Amino acid sequence: MTQDLAEGRRSRTLALWTISIAQLMFLLDATVVNVALPSIKGSLGFSGSGLEWVVTGYSLAFGGLLLLGGRAGDILGRRRMFVAGLALFTVASLLGGLATTPWWLLVCRAVQGAGAAAASPAALSLIATTFPEGPERDRAVGIYSAVATAGGGVGLLAGGLIATSLSWRWVMFVNVPFGVFIVIAAMRVLTETERVRGRFDLAGALTGTAGVTLLVYGLINAATDQTGTTHWADTDVLVTLGAAVLLIAAFVAIERRNPHALVPLRIFVDRVRAGTYIVQILTSTAMFGIFFFLTLFLQQVWDYTPLQTAVVYVPLTALLVYGARLSSRLVAKTGARNLVIGGLLSAAAGMAWLSQIGDSSGYLTGMLVPTVLTYAGLGLTGVPLTLSAMSRVPAEDSGTASGVFSAARQVGGATGLAVLGTVAWAAASAITGPKPASRSLADHALAVGAGRGFAVAAGIVLLALLVAALTLPRGRS
Repeated sequence: MTQDLAEGRRSRTLALWTISIAQLMFLLDATVVNVALPSIKGSLGFSGSGLEWVVTGYSLAFGGLLLLGGRAGDILGRRRMFVAGLALFTVASLLGGLATTPWWLLVCRAVQGAGAAAASPAALSLIATTFPEGPERDRAVGIYSAVATAGGGVGLLAGGLIATSLSWRWVMFVNVPFGVFIVIAAMRVLTETERVRGRFDLAGALTGTAGVTLLVYGLINAATDQTGTTHWADTDVLVTLGAAVLLIAAFVAIERRNPHALVPLRIFVDRVRAGTYIVQILTSTAMFGIFFFLTLFLQQVWDYTPLQTAVVYVPLTALLVYGARLSSRLVAKTGARNLVIGGLLSAAAGMAWLSQIGDSSGYLTGMLVPTVLTYAGLGLTGVPLTLSAMSRVPAEDSGTASGVFSAARQVGGATGLAVLGTVAWAAASAITGPKPASRSLADHALAVGAGRGFAVAAGIVLLALLVAALTLPRGRS
């Protein structure tokens, strides 16, 4: 009996690390190419606007297909979808590294995003169905969150090292050996989940996927740009966001009547889960905006190289990882609500402090201390939010619930870049004016704009704190 328990525990540990490393790859790939963009532009002859799609294409496919990927795992089997999505991601990475034209690389990036969207919801739902609620699941989610949250920082560092010492193509090729290894491991250590009887909701899939994709695309293109030109009133942006609202409204109407709904609306009835989704959107909005403008500030105002910028994020990423591991041990003692509120208070204080940063600020008090408060606080929230999102979810809906949770993160990220981008660039352009400014004035303007963006991010985190206080249950439940 003891030997069987030990073997079962060992098997679940191997399954957990297989799932977690795969999720690390998916999130890492959203940032790893950023540092290599100049090399990609020179090698393949991208235009300035076309180059943005190397990043945006992946994010759109990933965010837009998450709902479909989550339900597909419920119906077709979560291990099957995890392996199929990972295999698709790996093949697209190989072909992307061999690209000789811009369109070739862009197609591969979109296919990468589709593969990640198929596998990512299955990964989280496999954890929910493999580990029983309680300390064992808390520990599993802690490890999963710690590995996954390292994706952004590891992506920047890996991209900087690869772009400096190797060809940009290795940004794509590096996924191949890891992908092959994880596919083989997944087929050996993961067990297939019971499939839900039903059929695909084609109308819901079309309206839901198109609605989320257009929403993310519209938000990405709506933000005020570096010249201070706002795009919220542009015809294409208005049409895109309007179409997104109509499609999402149609999606909700379809789901209410369809017995085989892509996203059964019953998963939103639970107050805790609905509140968790809102908090996830708001915290992702703040975090993605902070990440973008802090990177821009370091490189343009403080003249950091891409590699130096990546190194700055190493201790901050470590804080996210440590916070996730710490919260997995504390959540049973303090309760999810207390951890989330405490973490968000720390993050809001750090962002408010960071809003005072200037072009002449010192590294220690100007950036290090406030970013430590910010990242440590956000690190504490990941595990309790994930546990709250997946708690008391019926087994047949676990893939869908994890897909919605992941989609909330993607929508929040796009919203952060749009809202904080508008605030920051509008403030900066008000100082420099329409004509080219001197270097010192431009640096000062960017510092002021970034500070305004950080202040708005602090307000968004406080709003998330209010939602958490109203929806998450008191006590240790």
